[in-house]
Amino acid sequence: MPRPTPPPRVHDSLVLESRDVQFDWSGLPLHWIPDEPFATHTVNVLHLLLPEGERWFVRVFSDALPMITDEQLREEVLGFIGQEAIHAEAHQEVLDHLLGQGLDPRPYVRQVDWLFRRVLGDKPGLTGRRRRENVIERVAFVAAIEHFTAFLGNWALNSPGLDRAQADPTMLDLLRWHGAEEVEHRSVAYDLLVHLDPGYLRRVRGMLVSGPLLVHLWVRGVRFLLAADPELQGRIRPTWRDARIQARRGLLPDPRAMARSAVRYFKPGYHPTHEGSSSQALSYLATSPAARAAAAR
Repeated sequence: MPRPTPPPRVHDSLVLESRDVQFDWSGLPLHWIPDEPFATHTVNVLHLLLPEGERWFVRVFSDALPMITDEQLREEVLGFIGQEAIHAEAHQEVLDHLLGQGLDPRPYVRQVDWLFRRVLGDKPGLTGRRRRENVIERVAFVAAIEHFTAFLGNWALNSPGLDRAQADPTMLDLLRWHGAEEVEHRSVAYDLLVHLDPGYLRRVRGMLVSGPLLVHLWVRGVRFLLAADPELQGRIRPTWRDARIQARRGLLPDPRAMARSAVRYFKPGYHPTHEGSSSQALSYLATSPAARAAAAR
């Protein structure tokens, strides 16, 4: 049996700022990576999943707040909640823009909403120990998903292929601002999980449930967007081969690198600080047009 996870290494100076960013989507083309609808819509799955997913994160962490006995961790969780709430609204605006361009995301989003509210949501009637266990189990799911969002955030910060392809600059700023904040707060969900349950098995179970579910939702999301795109009329069908080709061009994350990243989560000595660079994330946040505009308001 692997040794139990050591106590959480809460950052000594992590102060999470909720940056109230705003984006102007009026000029965003439907295929914001020019002539690359497959890559565009593969990334666009984020906009399908994140509004409801991050609202779910906020609800789960709000439920966990009364269980936290470490004041510094409590402050980090509150900062995490503030950042995730703004992330949800930023991506919701992209969904609204897609609808105005003739691509209706609502059928897929309704399924995502059902998953997070009914399947993974709070269970009415649970009290005492059973309610506590339910909250911790959902925190474990969030911690596993946050591992993937940190991976994606790190990719967004290190994706010059998108610049070479002349991707829309406003969308790039959204992806990199969000990615930088995911790297910035990448340890919070994991540290909260270990604070509530330092056992290894809960962490493993969280990834074994969340990892395959996320892949399934992403594949279905790509298929949905390509089929719903009014300009494509169903001409493009996604394949793993295409995903690997686009990853080599730097337009998408490498699926194999993501799989290797997931394996690292199972190591007994794992900690999210091993993934990504806080200094790089903070450096981008200091130069992001949207973050700078938010700070000036």
